[in-house]
Amino acid sequence: MELNGADIVVRCLAEEGVEHVFGYPGGSVLYIYDAIFKQDKFKHILVRHEQAAVHAADAYSRSSDKVGVALVTSGPGVTNAVTGIATAYMDSVPMVIISGQAPTHAIGEDAFQECDTVGITRPCVKHNYLVRDVKDLAETLRRAFYLARSGRPGPVLVDIPKDITVATCKFTPKRGPVQLRSYMPVLKGHQGQIKKAVQLLAGADRPMIYVGGGVVLGDASAELRQLVELAGAPCTTTLMGLGAFPARDPKFVGMPGMHGTYEANMAMQHCDVLVAVGARFDDRVIGNPRNFAQQPRKIIHIDIDPSSISKRVRADVPIVGHVKDVLQEFNGFLAQAQAADAKRPDLSKWWQQIESWRDRKCLDYANSDEVIKPQFVIQKLSEITGGNAFVTSDVGQHQMWAAQYYGFNEPRRWINSGGLGTMGVGLPYAMGVQMANPGTDIAVITGEGSIQMNIQELSTCKQYGLTPKILCLNNRYLGMVRQWQELDYGSRYSESYVDALPDFVRLVESYGHVGIQVERTADVEPALREAFGKYKDRLVFLNFITDQTENVWPMVKAGRGLTEMLLGSEDL
Repeated sequence: MELNGADIVVRCLAEEGVEHVFGYPGGSVLYIYDAIFKQDKFKHILVRHEQAAVHAADAYSRSSDKVGVALVTSGPGVTNAVTGIATAYMDSVPMVIISGQAPTHAIGEDAFQECDTVGITRPCVKHNYLVRDVKDLAETLRRAFYLARSGRPGPVLVDIPKDITVATCKFTPKRGPVQLRSYMPVLKGHQGQIKKAVQLLAGADRPMIYVGGGVVLGDASAELRQLVELAGAPCTTTLMGLGAFPARDPKFVGMPGMHGTYEANMAMQHCDVLVAVGARFDDRVIGNPRNFAQQPRKIIHIDIDPSSISKRVRADVPIVGHVKDVLQEFNGFLAQAQAADAKRPDLSKWWQQIESWRDRKCLDYANSDEVIKPQFVIQKLSEITGGNAFVTSDVGQHQMWAAQYYGFNEPRRWINSGGLGTMGVGLPYAMGVQMANPGTDIAVITGEGSIQMNIQELSTCKQYGLTPKILCLNNRYLGMVRQWQELDYGSRYSESYVDALPDFVRLVESYGHVGIQVERTADVEPALREAFGKYKDRLVFLNFITDQTENVWPMVKAGRGLTEMLLGSEDL
């Protein structure tokens, strides 16, 4: 059949099973929007800013294992979207971004709303395309979805000039899987390497399993839990890996790194065999690599991306492959090895050591009846939601408190910006999560600084009946900046105090939502119960006035090693 480019875009999205597209119209994509108007295969969500469109598509993917889709116009539409694209790229989130472009004959002539989209986005996408012939459009879109979801996932951008959307050609429906000769990611791990790793782990006296976001993205949580059970080892999950292993399990020692637990960091440093699964040993996890290398240990590193292995820390046994497939084989060989060897290592001394580190109770804090402690708010949220809510977070102190105190027991429930650390993601993330997971409890953990970066999306929530509960931990400071200024800059709080804040309750109510001001510790639990009970079907903004002086502990300062933790102000 003969179709124009805009109709081909719509047909291809339907072929890929797309149910929601987040976007904002503009001149170069109007033919696509006209085609969307005439179809009923998927729903378009009109955001109020292109950055929010990409963030929402990002969270849609993170919380559902589907490929998120965003649609933006050329020029400022694309540049507004770049922050969202870079955020998804850093966290390896599968997503397709369709952008409009000036007509092909005008490219390079400084046409209205023209920019070099391919050049601008090249550093922050897995791949990008500029379509110059309508005959290539369908195949390009199919390749984009394949690239986004396969191998190490990531965002893929397809830039479509306006004249391509009106040009016509014969359209052939998709037949069979996409194949690219130059792109063949390794899925199965090398069996010899897996057996070598199993032998190392089976003989370890102080084993440790270190888990990153790759386990969540790879849907390998069940396999990970089996591995931990077989090994009897402690398990730590990074910020992006929270929920891959249940926080309620006694083998979980908390999050490692800059704001990780004392027991997780000490175990990472003093284990004799470390199994890294879908993690990349980044600076916020291991601190100073030279400090990390001081203790001898054997490192097994499993990852889909060979470029991530031995990038910062040398791996003794590298295993390239899809973590789910590798762990299935790994567990099979480990079970066989244990069945054949009656002399399994006695890990009791190792666990005694870990329990002694746990006894430091590094996450304890002094609660107060006088002023609301932010940690208390998160703990009450976890209690009221049973630890089962989808929690989206902005970036800052509130993000770390959410990671430390909520207690995630299932994967894909914790949605935050890890690698790029993007403020303003929390509310659009919640929009994407609710579109992918209707009827679930969704909480946004934010601060008075972050929420204002995309607060206009309260309008989108009203239009589409979205009902997240927004918990604003309002300390009138850019909290993490203030904490660093206190510790490293002589308490010189340069531009970190947020003055002239809006009346959030009245502002939220002006958008048609429910606003609640909470100023006393005694009112925290009743307010949360009201939000998730009486106002279950409404968006609720809870403005918690919290302690301005509270810091996130433990903390490993930049450039320091894992064992150089500050557990509180008494360590300064």
